[in-house]
Amino acid sequence: MVKQLVRKRGVSEAEELEVFTEQSNYENLLMQLRSCNKDVAASCVKRQRQEEGKSDTEDDEDDCSESSSALEEEEEEEEEEEEEEGGGGGVTDEGFRRSPSFGNTMYEPVPNVEIDDDSDSSDIDKENELEVGSHGDPSTSERTSSFNKHMEHKLSKEEVENFLKMKWKYTWAVPAVGMSNCKWSGTGECFLEELDVKSSNYDLKLRLYEHWLDMYKTSGGTDFHSSRQRSFFSFCNSYRDILYCNKKPFYLKGLEEDSRIVDSYIMHSLNHVFKTRDLIMKNDSKVAKHQDCAEILSGEKFLDHGFTRPKVLILLPLASIALRVIKRLLHLTPSANKVTVEHLDRLYKDFGNGDVGKNEDMVELSLNDQSSSSQKSSKPSDFQALFGGNNEDLFMIGIKFTRKSIKLFSDFYSSDIIVASPLGLITKLGEIEQNKEKDVDYLSSIEVLIIDHADIIAMQNWSHVNTVIEHMNKIPSKQHGTDVMRIRQWYLDGYARLYRQSIVLGFHSNPDINGFFNRYCNNFEGKVRLLCEYKGILPKVVLQVRQVYERFDADSIADVDDARLEYFSKKVFPKINESSQGGVMLFISSYFEFVRVRNFLKAQNASFCLLGEYTKQSDISRARNWFFEGKRKIILYTERAHFYHRYKIRGIQNLIMYSLPERKEFYPEIVNMLDESQNMTCRVLFSPFDQLRLERIVGTVTAKRMATSEKKVFIFC
Repeated sequence: MVKQLVRKRGVSEAEELEVFTEQSNYENLLMQLRSCNKDVAASCVKRQRQEEGKSDTEDDEDDCSESSSALEEEEEEEEEEEEEEGGGGGVTDEGFRRSPSFGNTMYEPVPNVEIDDDSDSSDIDKENELEVGSHGDPSTSERTSSFNKHMEHKLSKEEVENFLKMKWKYTWAVPAVGMSNCKWSGTGECFLEELDVKSSNYDLKLRLYEHWLDMYKTSGGTDFHSSRQRSFFSFCNSYRDILYCNKKPFYLKGLEEDSRIVDSYIMHSLNHVFKTRDLIMKNDSKVAKHQDCAEILSGEKFLDHGFTRPKVLILLPLASIALRVIKRLLHLTPSANKVTVEHLDRLYKDFGNGDVGKNEDMVELSLNDQSSSSQKSSKPSDFQALFGGNNEDLFMIGIKFTRKSIKLFSDFYSSDIIVASPLGLITKLGEIEQNKEKDVDYLSSIEVLIIDHADIIAMQNWSHVNTVIEHMNKIPSKQHGTDVMRIRQWYLDGYARLYRQSIVLGFHSNPDINGFFNRYCNNFEGKVRLLCEYKGILPKVVLQVRQVYERFDADSIADVDDARLEYFSKKVFPKINESSQGGVMLFISSYFEFVRVRNFLKAQNASFCLLGEYTKQSDISRARNWFFEGKRKIILYTERAHFYHRYKIRGIQNLIMYSLPERKEFYPEIVNMLDESQNMTCRVLFSPFDQLRLERIVGTVTAKRMATSEKKVFIFC
């Protein structure tokens, strides 16, 4: 029997309890280890002194510095041995090492495994000392940082229930800097007025801030503090959900603005990853120091893990755009953190055209050398800039940051950032159905979701994004080597999706994107969106075309498709059928509408041909020839077919827009195809539910008047 003095939390010395317990198997094992291991013996003596209430502060300090340096040396030696041997037990995704003796079921703790060779804490200590100089009290700076306030916030069950039931209300609006026709609107309290935009380093890691500032000055920038680049980073750093759908893309002569936005969300991602890593490293050091004190280690301040390591997911539509973003990420990473970049050649091979030299400035060359490109291709310059590289839409790549290196194509479970296309993730989800042993649990701990070029993704298949988000932030099916005792409580409670920040960026919005933002983006911090007024693009129609807009009404958005087809079949098609003149092009926005009109024309035995996104190339050539030669009276042309091919359809005499294009730049392109027409007439069908498309083409003010006016026909010449 062993007599022990046990003091419970919140119990005074006078209320100490005497507990008599039998010596356990653990204690017997501990006694054996003490006799053959000096370190274990020293730890046991230290623990005994603490239990007896003796002061051991000085010893703790000495032991901490010694154990920390020893830990670093051991980990570096282990790393070198693993690299030389290339085998052994192997390191799992986060926090444990598999023991070769016990297969895949037993794990032994390994300090700092989640961050691999990040065990060198001296760099972080030096950086923290520098940050103290600019912030004052380091503990105060850490507590007030957006990262810590967001990650350490506790949601009650009542708050969670309210978030799931509530409908977000936008309560404030502030003019957008540098955009006279736009304003930011948000939920909750307006945080913009509280931002001290010139304070210290904008809540960035000091090394990141200095590197970003140097790159800005090198590129010719003169006023970083008042730039729109820094302004958007402040939005990202607020950890609110953001909908920014007025970003002029690089392929439409918006290279400067696009790069500015990309830099902002990349710096935010790096800042989030590095602060997460630093927090884990500091806690690992404390855990190593107080391994014998379970009461200290049970505190909430040591809860710093998610279920898995990946924290940032960036969704992009094309491999060429992914290459552009990853290259910029490498440039914005401080030199000390990228002494080596692994698998860079493979990056250019898989995401570029296979030639590193040719891909270095592929986008910039295609934008700046438009004159030479136009001689080689009849396609518009923006088409060449967008599709001039690798157009693959099935890709995934993991990016892992260690102390001095960046590892591209790292295993997803050991990655910090995942860059993928929606189709790439959908393919992974499909593999799960075929092989139950596979999973996508690496999506369980995504804390920052970035969807760039959302408008292009909408041209591919937006439903893929909805499917991916439904599989995100779920409790994983396996442990994946995670230290369960270090997982944040809100992960275990299933609240991770309420802490995930979602940033949606695009050239324009549509009902699918808006619906996604309203339904799936439920960050407890709130939401911010950009609202804009449009001037319209009718002046870009260079021909003297009579544009007749005809409004049809529908009771609800669910009835719009039926009402549109009914209006077409009763008001538009009879005139086409009665006329002997051919050359009628029906421009249709969605594939669903395309199928309905095709079936209707078949039922009417009409003379028509098809040009859709799924039409074979041989059939496309045949259809264009038939239409031009007058062998077919009607041609159906979809917006997606125009997006991917930008055909110049010849032989058009009458243009009917069954539905307005989502992309406003397509409208003048399509209307200007009437250059061979003799009557120069374009009919456009629209409903009040087409407000988003309509305002981008005719202007916001005009669109509102057209949607509410008693008149239903509007003519523009």
